[in-house]
Amino acid sequence: MTTLNTDERVDGILVQLPLPAGVEPEAVIAAIDPAKDVDGFHPVNVGRLWSGDPGLVPCTPQGILLLLRASEVPLEGAEAVVLGRSGIVGRPVAALLVAADCTVTIVHSKSRDLSVICRRADILVAAIGRPQMVKADWLKPGAAVIDVGINRVATADGARLVGDVDFAAARQVAGAITPVPGGVGPMTIACLLRNTLLAACRRRGLPDPASL
Repeated sequence: MTTLNTDERVDGILVQLPLPAGVEPEAVIAAIDPAKDVDGFHPVNVGRLWSGDPGLVPCTPQGILLLLRASEVPLEGAEAVVLGRSGIVGRPVAALLVAADCTVTIVHSKSRDLSVICRRADILVAAIGRPQMVKADWLKPGAAVIDVGINRVATADGARLVGDVDFAAARQVAGAITPVPGGVGPMTIACLLRNTLLAACRRRGLPDPASL
């Protein structure tokens, strides 16, 4: 890692998780130069996100905010519920929603009355990793639903990917909803490239590209 950190030709470093057994991901991520941490997982970048300081933001949460803004979903004052508390999606997307002036509730597998809490949401981000857990009657009519789940389920023809939301039923209630696959995934890749460009500009003392 030291070689990559000091190599001026390298602007971005990404650690592909999960790592092999016996390798501590926290130690590996902490060894990355925060200025090259294009995943946004280094403790320094996590702290900058929560404090509102400039840093590299995790790609999937960043893509979710860009999707909401591009879809003109009202954020200021909106009640947002984040289903899942992982450091990869749940907690960072909650920080971004707070920064966007939403009122944010984080719920998880141990929370009581999940469906009742989710039904209050103007914006629901489902990132709990349980196939089609969120049903149509969990949703407030007209809510914006972001499905981050990627679950492989068995079918008569083999297997297929589904999200954490029962898409076919939920789309009849939601005002906007992302599909799985093809929703958040492409935004994650785009934001990884975005972070790499930002890292390259910042390391050279250049202004952030205005279009980003």
